[in-house]
Amino acid sequence: MNPQIAEIVARIRGLEDDLERELTRQRETLAYHIENKRVIFEEAMTRHHRRLKVRVLRYLSQARPLSVITAPVIYSLIVPLVLLDLFVSLYQAVCFPAYGIAKVRRADYFAFDRVHLQYLNAIEKLNCAYCSYANGLLAYVGEIAGRTEQYWCPIKHSRRVLGVHSRYHTFIDFGDADAFRAESEALRETLRAQARAGD
Repeated sequence: MNPQIAEIVARIRGLEDDLERELTRQRETLAYHIENKRVIFEEAMTRHHRRLKVRVLRYLSQARPLSVITAPVIYSLIVPLVLLDLFVSLYQAVCFPAYGIAKVRRADYFAFDRVHLQYLNAIEKLNCAYCSYANGLLAYVGEIAGRTEQYWCPIKHSRRVLGVHSRYHTFIDFGDADAFRAESEALRETLRAQARAGD
């Protein structure tokens, strides 16, 4: 990888670490902490949250009609999402061991912690669980696809694309045939080394 790009990627990762530290500080001001993967609010904050909860009937009566009408369309996506989940998980279970690629840990991509928020009613909690599943699944699938791409086709695109996975910046430049032939196996070996290390 180009040394300047490697330096920029390192700075980006450093900024992500800084962001996580700042978010941790912000959590402290919201009076909660995490124990054994469980969110625990201070009692005063829990009481405050309960006072802000909008009951289901009032929530439904205040909902925009278009939101109610389109809800079945949104929730119908659960079928293709679950199918995607099943097929990609099966793909990973069968192919990654054959290629020597470490499997992606599902637990790293799914968080269903919003059920602990006392200011959400049952419908809001269901909506949050649905969004958590959908976005967690897409991130999980993205990492599986990213590892697959690194193994089979680690070439950057000719133009800028949005939402690239974390591995993309280590890929070989578009049109650099010499580097592709020389460096592809090294990128595969990186994946194998991560698998051996248990990553």
